[in-house]
Amino acid sequence: MRKNFGPKTWMYPMPVLIIGTYDEDGNANAMNAAWGGIHNDDTVMLCISKSHKTAKNIRTSKAFTISFATKEFATAADYLGLASGNTEVHKIEKAGFTTSRSRFVYAPIINELPMTMECELVSIEDENLVGKIVNVSADERIIADDGMIDYRKLAPITYDPIRHLYITLGDAVGHAHSDGRSLF
Repeated sequence: MRKNFGPKTWMYPMPVLIIGTYDEDGNANAMNAAWGGIHNDDTVMLCISKSHKTAKNIRTSKAFTISFATKEFATAADYLGLASGNTEVHKIEKAGFTTSRSRFVYAPIINELPMTMECELVSIEDENLVGKIVNVSADERIIADDGMIDYRKLAPITYDPIRHLYITLGDAVGHAHSDGRSLF
């Protein structure tokens, strides 16, 4: 038997994305956003209300970064979702983060978060912002021996929209684009 809940925005996993922008005065700003993900082969989409400072900044600067919140910085990432950039200009610093300017787009990289997508705005449809991924940068501390990012070292968190929790990813359970071949 199944229980019906009606229409809900419950999806697993929901990444905890930290969106970085610069405002009109060149101040770094960041927000926590769960509604976003891969849009196409080389683009991402974010659903951000027009009232957010971050949305205004993206529309003005035409660029943003997406860093992945990690277990180590879950509290700081949550703060970035609670404090408004419209009223708290220095919320990145209050969260304990420092920034560097991306070499590829006009947007900040949060130094403490080890993986960042650097994006240029390509389209806007209402509150959906689509950005082209120009670069993905990763701190060496999360690089595995094979030269790729190790999700275990990254330790990204996801959002549980039902219980409003941050959770970590678990163990690998199979090989994508491979294990299913045994059923052919």
